[in-house]
Amino acid sequence: MEYVKFIDVTKCDGCRACMVACKNWNDLPAENEAFHGSYQSHEELTANTWNVITFLEQEQKDGSLNWLFRHMSCLHCGQAACEKACPESAISHSKFGSVVIDPEKCVGCGYCVQNCTFDVVKLATYKDKNGKEYRKAQKCTLCTDRLEQGLQPACVTACHTDCLVYGDRNQILKEAQVRLTKVKNRFPNANIYNPQGIDGTGTVYLLADKPSVYGLPEDPQVPLSQIVWKDYAQPLGKAMLGVTTMAVVGAMVSNKFFNRKGSEHEGGHDHEQD
Repeated sequence: MEYVKFIDVTKCDGCRACMVACKNWNDLPAENEAFHGSYQSHEELTANTWNVITFLEQEQKDGSLNWLFRHMSCLHCGQAACEKACPESAISHSKFGSVVIDPEKCVGCGYCVQNCTFDVVKLATYKDKNGKEYRKAQKCTLCTDRLEQGLQPACVTACHTDCLVYGDRNQILKEAQVRLTKVKNRFPNANIYNPQGIDGTGTVYLLADKPSVYGLPEDPQVPLSQIVWKDYAQPLGKAMLGVTTMAVVGAMVSNKFFNRKGSEHEGGHDHEQD
């Protein structure tokens, strides 16, 4: 079975319960944010704030205003640019389709941050026991640890409007199309956001307006250079490194063996002369 987190932004009332639940479950520290002139609590995602409710005022033709909210978090791309860019294979897809980062493998290089399609991945700074600073990439995990226990993501359980739901991908996407038809009267530009240029996403939206209105790319693609690097160049490089390493080791063993045999031969020759 394939899974999906579905977000119907037309049901969101901006309560931020999902943000609080995420902080609590993942034991993420609070962050002091300077006032930036809007109702939005954070301007963007950070290494310690993995989902943010965005607030957008939209003026209608009759002069009235609409609030457009969006639960902003990792979309868990089918083809994840962050995964393609990681040189340490620290990023992978779980059996639930969530894109997860292995902190043991992450070296904090930041390539995932630079290449993330949706500007989601961030670097957190830590200190070791000697006070030396090091960095680790962090983002929403889709609560994979909860999913493994048969639980729903924390944000989903906290949502009181059913804006967030999680479950069988095929069933939810079928229901999403029915819901889309219903909201078209109020929101003519409403659409299902599940970009196929990245093989779809593990977090799918029903948006009330065009993706660009919400700051989302209309048709994101994984750069060809990343696909070539991750799927072809890197495996080939590792294979060649393995061949080269074996050749070097073989040469060292051979040299040691033949040098030893040569020494024994020379030693025996000298003895005969004596």
